[in-house]
Amino acid sequence: MQPLLLKIRKDKVFDANSSTWKVSSSLPIEYAVVERSGFFFQPDYDESIFGQKSDDGMTRRLIVIDHIVAKYFGDTIKSYFSRNDIHVEFLTLTADEELKVADTVFSVLNKIIDLKLQRRSEPIIAIGGGVLLDIVGLAASLYRRGTPYVRVPTTLVGLIDAGIGIKTGVNYDTHKNRIGTYYSPKSVLLDATFLSTLDERHLRNGMAEILKMALIKDADLFSLLEESAHQIVDDKLQSHPHSQAIMRHSIQSMLEELEKNLWEKDLERLVDFGHTFSPTIEMKALPELLHGEAVAIDMAICIIIAHGRKLLTNDEMDRIFQVYKALGLPIFHSSCEIKVLCDALDDATSHRDGLQRVPLPKGIGEGIFVHDISEQEIKDAVMVLKEKAL
Repeated sequence: MQPLLLKIRKDKVFDANSSTWKVSSSLPIEYAVVERSGFFFQPDYDESIFGQKSDDGMTRRLIVIDHIVAKYFGDTIKSYFSRNDIHVEFLTLTADEELKVADTVFSVLNKIIDLKLQRRSEPIIAIGGGVLLDIVGLAASLYRRGTPYVRVPTTLVGLIDAGIGIKTGVNYDTHKNRIGTYYSPKSVLLDATFLSTLDERHLRNGMAEILKMALIKDADLFSLLEESAHQIVDDKLQSHPHSQAIMRHSIQSMLEELEKNLWEKDLERLVDFGHTFSPTIEMKALPELLHGEAVAIDMAICIIIAHGRKLLTNDEMDRIFQVYKALGLPIFHSSCEIKVLCDALDDATSHRDGLQRVPLPKGIGEGIFVHDISEQEIKDAVMVLKEKAL
């Protein structure tokens, strides 16, 4: 008897007499990250960002927007779409870490269902900080197993970090971002105009993520921070001579790291610098610490450990903490108990498939990974930071 062959496509033949089949496919990812200042004050509609208009003149969009952003920019955003003959429905959310939970995702899904959004032609537009972008991204990835959405980050963390990758997620129990997906946006619009309404603390919060990229990857970015750290927060990255360069260095460095490892197949990620101890610190200290503040403390611990391993000289460490001081970033918090930090390291090790994979700076602008940080090193780092924080 001749074996029966099932032709699926020209380059693939399955053997029907076999009890094992191997399926292989790939999912291409492509999305635009567009930097454009004052975008919603401009007259023309950009289909490359927000999707095509429908032929029947009934184009509509669901905009999920942070309540504070709506207060300052809601009318401007509504006018932009109105003058381009697009009907918008707003869902206004209060989006913070305490509300970054599944119930908030369900509230977005309920709105999508109520509006009967088209599955492919009516992208959801998320306008807000990293928390809101994560929530909407997760909802978009779940609705009919994936519907398009657009990210418009409005915080500094969002513009240079949370808004430009493909991760989505919400907190579960006491664990940060424990539930989530990898789901790319259709596009990302970066408009630093939104930063003009941020308070000083939230600007400093975002500067921690910029400092992260400077220390671990981009020495030129660190030099820019050294030169301008005293003024850049007050300027809100609007008109200072270094503002655009700092933003573009940060975005470029982040995208270089993300693009080659979007699904995190490689668990040694330089962008995890500052994210070993910080998830536990942040959740334990809620609502007292912001994300970037927890990242800054995590980085400070790792800087002391790196110095102890002679990866940083005395001069380099002093320069780093001078920038910390100029940016107004914290280096310690009362939640940094030894057991908490050791538990955080254990949790990170589990998350990284059994190895610590902790990024440490090697000089300024480069990083290495270590797998053997000890409890004693953590104790020593905490002692040094307590003294420095006095």
